[in-house]
Amino acid sequence: MKRTPVGVFDSGIGGLSILKALRAELPHEDFVYLADSGPHAPYGERDNAHVIERSRAITAHLRARYDIKALVIACNTATAAAIHLLRDEHPDLPIIGVEPALKPAVAHSRTRRIGVMATRSTLGSAKFCALVDSLVGQADFICQPCDGLADAIEREDTIKIIALCAYCTGAIGQFGTNDGQIDTLVLGCTHYPFASEHLRTLVGPYVRLIDNGEPVARQTHRMLKILASGDAPGECILLSTGDGASLRNAARHWLALECPVELALI
Repeated sequence: MKRTPVGVFDSGIGGLSILKALRAELPHEDFVYLADSGPHAPYGERDNAHVIERSRAITAHLRARYDIKALVIACNTATAAAIHLLRDEHPDLPIIGVEPALKPAVAHSRTRRIGVMATRSTLGSAKFCALVDSLVGQADFICQPCDGLADAIEREDTIKIIALCAYCTGAIGQFGTNDGQIDTLVLGCTHYPFASEHLRTLVGPYVRLIDNGEPVARQTHRMLKILASGDAPGECILLSTGDGASLRNAARHWLALECPVELALI
């Protein structure tokens, strides 16, 4: 890479949904994406101490090895657990996190009943609870922990993905556009957009599915102090702390991105 890249990390392939939005918003920027998909994933089923330790180690690695000019934490769980600490420890580095897109959901919902699919860690975090509290009276949020769904998406286990999507949407309630029905579904984990096709079949064509890729990309654009210049498309480096095959295949399938995956020893 000739230019200073933007760093992006997640516990696996889920953050590729954020990377896709970033590359669309900032087509000339270089990116380095790290999937912490070794023994540390998925973050949503780890305790906060573990997620904080990994977030610190990855941030330090991306700064030292790639001299990143900004960092996008492409994981709801890591954002909730670690973003405040990372910002304190790296005050010179723009750090952008993700959170379930409840505010956009409120803006779109007509029935004022909104389903939220997320990991148990995200739903139990102080950051998420504060977000819900800030929207009291604007909508009813029906929150569903989706244990195992991120891992099934990571492993491309289609049978389990379909089964878990069916269970979670069934537990949330009745979807539709009539009064009392849930007309908006928030995908509160960056992995879940990769299950959108199955979710769409389950909730019907008129329910709005909302993820946070585009808002995060716009916020990153606003926070970058120096934008890449020139007309050349940006480059991308893919890193993994585990087997890179799933990351390579997912990048090819979802982003039409053909590049090798390097092993990150962190």
